Amino acid sequence: MNLILFDHPTIRQNLLPFTFTRPVATIRCGILTIAEKWEKHLNLKASFSTEEYLSKKYPLLHSADNLWVNGALCPDAELVKAIADLKMGEAISKDNIILAVRTPDDEVPEVITGKVKEFEQPITLIDQMWKIFQHNGAQLRADFELITAVRKSERINDPHTRTYNEKNIFIEPGVKIWSAILNAENGPIYLGKDSQVQEGAMIRGPFALGEGSVVNMGGKMRGDVSIGPGCKVGGEVSASVFFAHSNKAHDGFLGCSVIGEWCNFGADSNTSNLKNNYENVKLWSYAKNGFVDTGLMFCGLMMADHSKCGINTMFNTGTVTGVSANIFGDGFPRNIIPSFAWGGAAGFTTYQFEKAMHTAMKAMERRNMPLTAVDKEIYRNIFEMTAGERVWEKKSN
Repeated sequence: MNLILFDHPTIRQNLLPFTFTRPVATIRCGILTIAEKWEKHLNLKASFSTEEYLSKKYPLLHSADNLWVNGALCPDAELVKAIADLKMGEAISKDNIILAVRTPDDEVPEVITGKVKEFEQPITLIDQMWKIFQHNGAQLRADFELITAVRKSERINDPHTRTYNEKNIFIEPGVKIWSAILNAENGPIYLGKDSQVQEGAMIRGPFALGEGSVVNMGGKMRGDVSIGPGCKVGGEVSASVFFAHSNKAHDGFLGCSVIGEWCNFGADSNTSNLKNNYENVKLWSYAKNGFVDTGLMFCGLMMADHSKCGINTMFNTGTVTGVSANIFGDGFPRNIIPSFAWGGAAGFTTYQFEKAMHTAMKAMERRNMPLTAVDKEIYRNIFEMTAGERVWEKKSN
């Protein structure tokens, strides 16, 4: 059986700007990405059905027996069993959304000619960008059980580190901890291979720290936080997800937020996640081309890949930042910042493509990772696709 994770077109639009640079299933929620969850549950290697301009980096592989799974769907035991039991030509759905189908076809069939079963149990579908942090705590707990089952944690050898409910803390090989407080009474704490928790850091579960990532000295991780691999995080962080290779190394608050890959926060940057009037937060929707009500009182910053902000940047509640934006200056920038924007509250110009790619290359070189020709082609497509967002370009023409 061949596992294919497909982008549902509407969900993909709802998850922009994060899905400008990746298939839906490569979004991180919990310790793992959605794709990694399915690979572990089904013991199969996934390929992706996504936008054509992403297909060189995320290829689609098909066979005579394809299991197509909605890339926004998070697995659980009952769902995995229902999908694994599918026979050829069968599908399962929920509220008119196809969750999975088993077929020899080389694309998801528009009409399922076989038997379609309605899945009766609740599901976790990451079909809006705020659901990434909203479901992160529950997914972190589920991933913790999946990853650590029948395994033994490494020991904490530092005599000055204090733990609470240590049985709910799992430490991979190579982890270094100095004089930290790890409180797993409200949820598990997972420290990935070769990660570091530096002096004076305070961590409340649920919390995950990816491979090679660092919680800097005095960092305050307040729970429901997932830090992907290759990140450096400090200051105060609450109910937020970092995909990978992003830095918020200094003081400043970040809450109820989602941060893509290769982002960087200047010192003392802060994000509001609660409006002064306690009204629901509205977020910019690329699908609607307007703001939508999240139904949430708490919602912070959605920052896509390779975006960066200067020191003391202030983000309003419910700000969405596109791909490769560079934000700086005093005052609050607008709460929708286009891709390849350069500036802040005083106004924006265009972050010219080659300059943006040079910065991306330098950032990746610091982690010994290349900006490949395939990556650059993807970003070229995004630069052209998002030109209409940069309204100042129209005024200057």
